[in-house]
Amino acid sequence: MNQPEKKPDQVDRQYQDAVESIQSTLARLRGCSDQERAELKSDLTQLNEMYEKIRNGRVEIVIFGEISTGKSALINALIGKQVVDVDVQGGWTQQVWGTHWEGAGHRIPGFENSELVLVDTPGINEVGGSDRAELAEKTARQADLILFVTDSDLNETEFSALVELAAIQKPIILVFNKQDLYPEQDLQTLLRALRQRLVDVISPDLIVTTAADPRPVEYVIEQARGSSRTEWRKPAPEVESLKSLILQTLDREGLGLIALNAAMFAADKSDRMAALRVEMRNRKANQVIWTMAGTKSLVVAFSPGIVDIVSGVAIDAVMILSLSKVYGLNFSMAQARNLSRAIGKAAGIFALGELTSWGASALKVATVQLGVILTAIPQGAAAGFSSYIIGQAAKHYFEHGGSWGTGSAKSVVSDILKNTDKDSVLNHLKDEIRLKLKRNRHAQDVSP
Repeated sequence: MNQPEKKPDQVDRQYQDAVESIQSTLARLRGCSDQERAELKSDLTQLNEMYEKIRNGRVEIVIFGEISTGKSALINALIGKQVVDVDVQGGWTQQVWGTHWEGAGHRIPGFENSELVLVDTPGINEVGGSDRAELAEKTARQADLILFVTDSDLNETEFSALVELAAIQKPIILVFNKQDLYPEQDLQTLLRALRQRLVDVISPDLIVTTAADPRPVEYVIEQARGSSRTEWRKPAPEVESLKSLILQTLDREGLGLIALNAAMFAADKSDRMAALRVEMRNRKANQVIWTMAGTKSLVVAFSPGIVDIVSGVAIDAVMILSLSKVYGLNFSMAQARNLSRAIGKAAGIFALGELTSWGASALKVATVQLGVILTAIPQGAAAGFSSYIIGQAAKHYFEHGGSWGTGSAKSVVSDILKNTDKDSVLNHLKDEIRLKLKRNRHAQDVSP
């Protein structure tokens, strides 16, 4: 189905928006942490390539199809000379590669150095399907126009691949190659069946027939005196209809195509960057929380008297300080202490849970530290659990850019407590304390 033609000023705005989207995504990517940039190294390279592509007006036409459908021959026929060997056994193309289509005579207005590049891909039915599927999707997302080559009615592998490519929202031309192998009536029957089957996938006017590498034809040559002889000749490739359709599409939509492609590519990379950043920060934040909760469990359990309380508060502040750095907010120690207190009060930890710690501290003082034998495991685990909850709440706060989002500190902590397996967390912390106690001279006096 033909799309309404865009006015030049609409296309120009679309192009400028696409350039800005690439620049914005590049700036955000460069602003990632060193670790995030290392993970996104290939994405940065691809974005830089896309930026150069859109600035120079380079159009990439990517060719897909099963092996032996004539993809390589089609490239040779379009370019007008043999730039690649045609292996009749198929399956020779092991990776994506491209060649300039210099004879096409197409230039995007306003781009003196604009160029067309034909990009070949491995056959969609070659061995190593999952890897090739990933490669195909990656290549298709960088394409401006897709040629899907077949030489018969589509089998299930071809149909599935074509539907997946169509979902990427790129213009697709279906090329029915080797038309010379079919009687005209059979060819028209096949084309009607294809148009009907693909009515919701490809516009009927984007289905074209070719004979990129025609089979030799026997000619009868009349000679003098009434004799004749036969001679086999290879006809010239028949690709003019395809070439005309490609150039018509590019003349009508060329700049709009590369602008749309660049904008979609930038959006895809931006989404990937955001997802990776969330995943990496979440992983790092959880590591900080568990480390600090374990540290607090041990420090509170084994510190003398009132020192355990002071130490526990300090550890919570250091934990929040570390979490702020994970999310790029870089709190001061004073801000970290204030946030720790706010979360503790919202959770009722200082009003309830911390009373246990104060009581245990008093017992330690009264018994001149012998109370540690009785209080180490429960007090340490309770302190570590409170630190775990404070850490999870602070993580939520930082994930929302330094705010509680649509809720409040109390509602956030309430949800965290509701969704936390308390026994699992406490048992984990108790195991750490027991491990430490085994190295303590009083370990034999403490029941597991």
